[in-house]
Amino acid sequence: MGREGDRCMRVLVTGGGGFLGQALCRGLRARGHEVVSFNRGHYAALEAMGVAQMRGDLARRDDVIAAARGCDAIFHNAAKAGAWSREPREFHDANVAGTQHVLDACREHGIGRLVYTSTPSVTHRATHPVAGLGADEVPYGEHLKSPYASTKKIAEQRVLAANDTDLAVVALRPRLIWGPGDNQLLPRIVERARVGRLKLVGDGENLVDTTYIDNAADAHFAAFDALGPGAACAGRAYFVSNGDPRSMRETMDALLDAAGAPRANGTIPFGVAYAIGAACEAAWSLLPLKGEPPMTRFLAEQLVTTHWYSMEPARRDFGWVPAVSFEEGLRRLRAAWQGA
Repeated sequence: MGREGDRCMRVLVTGGGGFLGQALCRGLRARGHEVVSFNRGHYAALEAMGVAQMRGDLARRDDVIAAARGCDAIFHNAAKAGAWSREPREFHDANVAGTQHVLDACREHGIGRLVYTSTPSVTHRATHPVAGLGADEVPYGEHLKSPYASTKKIAEQRVLAANDTDLAVVALRPRLIWGPGDNQLLPRIVERARVGRLKLVGDGENLVDTTYIDNAADAHFAAFDALGPGAACAGRAYFVSNGDPRSMRETMDALLDAAGAPRANGTIPFGVAYAIGAACEAAWSLLPLKGEPPMTRFLAEQLVTTHWYSMEPARRDFGWVPAVSFEEGLRRLRAAWQGA
């Protein structure tokens, strides 16, 4: 495992300094590959793994072409994420143009395999879920209110359209990645809970699935190992999660308990949250307010909508099943937070 025949590969990971990116770099190194990470900054953790780092910007084609030189495969994990931006063009430059630059690099250097990290948000359909189905049965979302979701949708479509006999591609859509090392999702939730500003939208009974970090990384490796021209997974997208949907309330409570934080202190009706989101978007657009709005229309929809999908297509086409249960993931998360 982890080799093309008996040959170690040189693999480019875009966004290797992030939460999932570091897990990908770590796993590829453990599989015997030479790894290059393409980042905007420098990361001591990657240096400790023996990962080479190239600094640059996805929006600059020459940077991406240079980073991919000499590589045999690419894990395109980098993206501009977030629920809102004062400059939506930044999402297009990173997520659409940046992905096109990765595809250009594959063509220019004759790279034959590309694993693309997408998001279930590309299929978001407001508060009207299509749950329990595989990726082939869930249509793309329409009228997406988030520049992240809309630009990732375009990028995924471009990646899948690029699949041919010279370049085999696969897209994975991990849902809400969590676990030790997360410096984004859970810390933000914990911070709001500790100051009494965390509320559930709706009644909290909508079913959602999440993805423990090791499961997310292993899905990428399984797809990579199976990928090639004509492979069952080539040119297709797959949902990735723990395959264990639970209510939003149970999921949130369990993660907060593992982090030693208080639980959400109440609920807010969806209509109220949506109106607050619209007002926040307007205020952040007009005023010089820092950071992201605490609520947006898209976030309100996400928090109240049922989100879970079948893992059967991933098992069928590249033999992946999540190995770490929700409970085991919580145990590891609790140990990491207690040791922090």
